[in-house]
Amino acid sequence: MGEDAAQTARFEARIAREDKIEPNDWMPEAYRRTLIRQISQHAHSEVVGMLPEGNWITRAPSLRRKASLLAKVEDEAGHGLYLYAAAETLGISREEMVGQLLAGTARYSSIFNYPTLTWGDIGAVGWLVDGAAIINQIALCRCSYGPYARAMIRICKEESFHQRQGFEIMLTLARGTPEQRAMAQDALDRWWWPSLMMFGPHDADSPHSDQSMKWKIKRQTNDELRQHFIDMTVKQAEVLGLAIPDPELAYDAASGHWQGGEIDWAEFRAVISGNGPCNRQRLKQRRAAHQQGAWVREAARAYAEKHGRHRQSTSFETRVAPAPQNEVVA
Repeated sequence: MGEDAAQTARFEARIAREDKIEPNDWMPEAYRRTLIRQISQHAHSEVVGMLPEGNWITRAPSLRRKASLLAKVEDEAGHGLYLYAAAETLGISREEMVGQLLAGTARYSSIFNYPTLTWGDIGAVGWLVDGAAIINQIALCRCSYGPYARAMIRICKEESFHQRQGFEIMLTLARGTPEQRAMAQDALDRWWWPSLMMFGPHDADSPHSDQSMKWKIKRQTNDELRQHFIDMTVKQAEVLGLAIPDPELAYDAASGHWQGGEIDWAEFRAVISGNGPCNRQRLKQRRAAHQQGAWVREAARAYAEKHGRHRQSTSFETRVAPAPQNEVVA
């Protein structure tokens, strides 16, 4: 057995016995590349995810709602920083990852290319989008790569708060005036299917899923996670008194699950290919934020050089909430 084969065998044995792989440990190059792709995409999603919610900071209906939303947007920026730091342990710089995002060569979650048109959308994003994220991310707390798994523990705690905040907004609207209830239902109608798309394509069509499962980067398949989300959310919609916008949705006693209609995968492919309602707007806003934050990076770099500090990433503009503005569907 050659040295590479022996190292691979030892690596796979560690994965099998649930050891955590750490940055200085030997790992297959394909494992490293897969983690960089997944973690950086996750980080980009957190940062771009600030934009549709930042759109409503100045127009929140009360001071309490404004403060809560501002805190949530700040949390998402922090999540991005945790994840960029985790990816950096794999040998890629934050500058390189941010450059890939701004160049349009790196993906982020398709859900953030949809506009937030009403205050009800903020409730739906918290309830549905963060709810879907939690289901996916709880499993990632057991990821085989230690830095990623540890970052997810804090992120999941904060996302759980975000989900409860969104559900509370939807509950308030659903119990309000007929106009408020209609706003909540309209938001659910528009965000339901994109939320199901967040879990990715069906398992048979997912090019990375099998290997990620073998390496225990992922613990459940796309379809398993999506089914869990549907089962959980149907019950929550009943509490709200809102209707899931799927006429085919029905409980299957044989499987013990709710089964619904097929997702519009053509729409999914269009959005991840850059042709969603807000793809161009999102990247334009991130590029503007990056340019506006150049002076912060330069100042931090000069300070570090003057005081002989170790070089640190200075992409601090990810901490800054985007300038609120009305959503425009491109």
